[in-house]
Amino acid sequence: MTFGEQPAYLRVAGDLRQKIVSGSLAPHTRLPSQARIRAEYGVSDTVALEARKVLMAEGLVEGRSGSGTYVRERVEPRRIARTGYRSGGDRTPFRQEQADERMRGTWESRSEQERATPETARRLGLDPGARLMCTRYLHRADGEPMMLVTSWEPLAVTGRTPVMLPEEGPLAGRGVVERMAAIDLVVDNVQEEVGARPGLAGETALLGGVPGRVVIVVSRTFYASGRAVETADVIVPADRYRLSYHLPVR
Repeated sequence: MTFGEQPAYLRVAGDLRQKIVSGSLAPHTRLPSQARIRAEYGVSDTVALEARKVLMAEGLVEGRSGSGTYVRERVEPRRIARTGYRSGGDRTPFRQEQADERMRGTWESRSEQERATPETARRLGLDPGARLMCTRYLHRADGEPMMLVTSWEPLAVTGRTPVMLPEEGPLAGRGVVERMAAIDLVVDNVQEEVGARPGLAGETALLGGVPGRVVIVVSRTFYASGRAVETADVIVPADRYRLSYHLPVR
């Protein structure tokens, strides 16, 4: 195979992909059988099987037990606007920290104490095993689960204060910036790193889909005078949503 030449299974997958994108193979249409792919493209069973695997991995087709492989319905991704912290009005800062205030829906949450893993300790500048308050959130829009958020706050910062539990007390649900201000910590910086990975079984069970389907992960950390006071992972399904950033120009 010369440089730039595609393997046979990728050429077959590319042709089938084009048919799916163009509508020649409509949603819910059964994908040509392995035998038909082999005959139509003049390839081996192995090539036909690998081409089908590519389309499945790309989320263009899905297997149905005892029935075959079918073209998945293409859903236009919804935008999630991330605009940074803004105070005032009837906005709820915590919700805004996760998603744009125009996102309507419901939130479910639960908080519990846990020990910092090496990764959360690194992000918070703590020693592994440090005590944290971990709060897990599930957001539903129009009844559909669409966002998971896991937030960690050092109990060395919030422990024995009125804001120790993010969703209870006098500032319940008011968000990191406002809650930290109540204990004389001024949040002045936030860092976000955006990546993607296969969804874990527990995540996809809550968000819908199958384990291994790609999710977008926003790893966010709030700082007050250089000290990390909260870090969180925001997780959304990559095939249903896009992140849209609106950043001020200074």
